[in-house]
Amino acid sequence: MTSATALRAAFIDDDPDLRAAAAQSLDLAGITVDLFASAQDALAQLPADYPGVIISDIRMPGMDGLALFRALRARDAGQPVILITGHGDIDMAVQAMQEGAFDFLAKPYPTERLLTSTRHAATQRLLTLQNRSLQQALHQNDNEPLMLGESPAMQRLRNTLRHIADADADVLVEGETGTGKEVVASLLHHWSRRASHRLVAINCGALPENIIESELFGHEAGAFTGAQRKRMGRIEYADHGTLFLDEIESMPLAAQIRLLRVLETRSVTPLGTNEERPVNLRVVAATKVDLGQPDNQKQFRADLYYRLNVITLRLPPLRERREDIPLLFAHFCAQAARRFNRPQPPADSRTLAWLDSHTWPGNVRELAHYAERHVLGVSDPGLTQYSASTGLSLPERMERYEAQQIRSALAAHRGDIRATLAELGLPRKTFYDKLQRHGISRSDFAQDADIDT
Repeated sequence: MTSATALRAAFIDDDPDLRAAAAQSLDLAGITVDLFASAQDALAQLPADYPGVIISDIRMPGMDGLALFRALRARDAGQPVILITGHGDIDMAVQAMQEGAFDFLAKPYPTERLLTSTRHAATQRLLTLQNRSLQQALHQNDNEPLMLGESPAMQRLRNTLRHIADADADVLVEGETGTGKEVVASLLHHWSRRASHRLVAINCGALPENIIESELFGHEAGAFTGAQRKRMGRIEYADHGTLFLDEIESMPLAAQIRLLRVLETRSVTPLGTNEERPVNLRVVAATKVDLGQPDNQKQFRADLYYRLNVITLRLPPLRERREDIPLLFAHFCAQAARRFNRPQPPADSRTLAWLDSHTWPGNVRELAHYAERHVLGVSDPGLTQYSASTGLSLPERMERYEAQQIRSALAAHRGDIRATLAELGLPRKTFYDKLQRHGISRSDFAQDADIDT
């Protein structure tokens, strides 16, 4: 699995030739190796929080590998240990597996078997340590919104947010569904001088057109049929704080005109009155489309876009920061385990491979739901399909992968053919040929009968 931290292994064997051969194989596979000639030396020199897997022969003079395994597990129950066995040691290795050893390799073992087991164990170790670090950070910052990730893109984003948090300029946040746009708004508010006031969030795509203006701007009693009492709008309610407008691309044109006036004058006029009320607020708007594209400007006013576009932040999709997936998965598993009052299960090799290979069209939100299913022990259809494909030929695997990509794109765009074609970069005829070949029905994904067919 791609990781910001290199995979690491400690290899322990009293045979110098075996140590040298294992070191060469692991090093060529990109795994950092620490070599030890005895279990005593390894136990004395390896720290309790060793960030890798420990591989040890069982038969060694002095302390044997089984005693080393038990000493390591007593020190840290989350330490993965792989034991190397001769023919007569297999019963001992099975016993160690029952006690929690990660794996055992029977001599003579294929090099690829060593590498595969080491990669999986070392990746699991990183997940364990990242989860511990995360839990410590959570206890230290209970009231601060979390933006997890150590990829360069996320580090730059956090630095930018801290830099502009007190600038008081309006911000436009662009990102696909599930990338964490609301977290960005929360951090901008939390790190600003406005943190002692309200963060008011409104989803422009979730409100019917006939009430969005009342929700945003407020109204006086009698302003329209059914307005029996005065109502303060969300904009005024956010005075001295931050107003977060999610899915702003869905805002009706009439409301866009009024919002532009608010941004320019920093005052709001509720429905049913001519009174302008000053408001002191910062606006953070979020969109899942590029509002600067000509196609999108047909439904979104250019002057409002340029007024909001003082600072634009782009959130990378999860597929562009794969090194963050282990940390995020560990965090969501820990959350789910607490919420469901379940033990947190370890990630097996199939799960780790799926985390690394899946394209995550739903981004962080999809990963969070996957972690919940993992904790609950619910089989995942995508993981089942992935596991079933491992015995197939390369052309058969490519066919399955293509079908998975088409289904993911259709699901992400709710069956919208134009958007799906744009994402996949396919001509319409080719796309429909592939639907027929893979047995995919567009109607399974469409949520609106008027979607382009």
